Amino acid sequence: MKKLTQTEIDALIAKAKKPAADAMLLHPFYKGKYQTVPKCCIRDFNDFAIWYTPGVAAPCKDIQANPEKSFEHTNRANTICVLTDGTRVLGLGDIGPEASMPVMEGKSILFKYLGGVDCVPIALRTKDPDEFIRTAKLLEPSFGGFNLEDIAQPKCFRILDTLRAEMNVPVWHDDQQGTAAVTYAGLVNGLKFVGKDIGKVKVVFLGAGASNIAISRVCIKGGVTPENTIMCDSKGTLHKGRTELKETFKEKWHMCEISNKWDVRGTIVDAIKDADVLIALSTPGPGTVKPEWISSMAKDAVVFVCANPIPEIWPWEALEAGAAVVATGRSDFPNQVNNSLGFPGIFRGTLDVQAKTITDEMCIAAALELAKVAEDRGLKQDYLVPTMDDWEVYPREAVAVGMKAIEQGVARITMTRDELLKKATATIKHARETTQALMREGFIPAAPAS
Repeated sequence: MKKLTQTEIDALIAKAKKPAADAMLLHPFYKGKYQTVPKCCIRDFNDFAIWYTPGVAAPCKDIQANPEKSFEHTNRANTICVLTDGTRVLGLGDIGPEASMPVMEGKSILFKYLGGVDCVPIALRTKDPDEFIRTAKLLEPSFGGFNLEDIAQPKCFRILDTLRAEMNVPVWHDDQQGTAAVTYAGLVNGLKFVGKDIGKVKVVFLGAGASNIAISRVCIKGGVTPENTIMCDSKGTLHKGRTELKETFKEKWHMCEISNKWDVRGTIVDAIKDADVLIALSTPGPGTVKPEWISSMAKDAVVFVCANPIPEIWPWEALEAGAAVVATGRSDFPNQVNNSLGFPGIFRGTLDVQAKTITDEMCIAAALELAKVAEDRGLKQDYLVPTMDDWEVYPREAVAVGMKAIEQGVARITMTRDELLKKATATIKHARETTQALMREGFIPAAPAS
């Protein structure tokens, strides 16, 4: 890649800063990002006798006799809770429940517009994992699933594992499973683009938080050889000598046991040498990853720098340093490895078959379908994964997830592939057209110029 001029670099940096400026204009303008509107007809005031008392008593008694009927008589089958304690929000850290709500509302409109999934964002004023778990279980009758969001580690692992085991609706932690699915899709296509075998490449993970631990797990299930990986946390590489992790962080210790066949004991500088892949979800940059580290990687290196809100290294710097392809978590750069490509379609498929859980295999099925959409359109250096504009991504993912859930025996409803595609497509199309109609008729006012 040719070296960028300072003028070009300044323009790219200015572009990267614009979303934050626009957000400060538009959030107070709209005073929130979602609202509730009826989905039933209200022909006249007599209809309230159907939707409320006295008519509503009949479906209430039907649900009392069979609680599963709540998925039929109410919107529960298509409603999830976006639940957080605000302890690890984006790249901002522990900013508290109130400050987390713009993110939770944003997540909710992505679910709705991209996946046709209705959401209720809830931020809890507690940092106690047991209280969080108890609260989620108390809320279960109201929702068809839970999306856990922005919870600090290591408690996020126990919260997810406990709720998945003890609740009768799917519980998903997007920072773990969602990030993992989309990153795996990018990895599959990145390696196809450079012509490398997923089972033979050396993969370095920079950052040992919830996201990268989940990514490593999914990548290994998807074909990466575990001993060919090295994970780095803030203290350096993970290896069998890090015995302090046995009692304090079982997920990190597991990586110590299965990875790093070279027994590299040092920092990311030591680990990254001759690596084919870097997957970084660590401290926001720029400057967290140095260009010279990229230069020390193997030829045709695949680089993922996905810290928010700023990647660990600017993508053009990584390309100039020798990377073959670079992905980030930002929509204003090519190759956005972003959860928004995964969770709407994955939850759409999960809800359509009323799956009891979301397995790693369901995530991998979604990732492979996501990768296939981009492959069908032609892989390029700046096109490893589809964008949110690619309409077909979400129903195709939903079908892949639903079929895998049926195959694994975790679905309450059995449908054919064609039936799943028809249902997902119609639901997502309805959500998008509803939003467009509200804008067209002025019920959602036009945004002021920025």
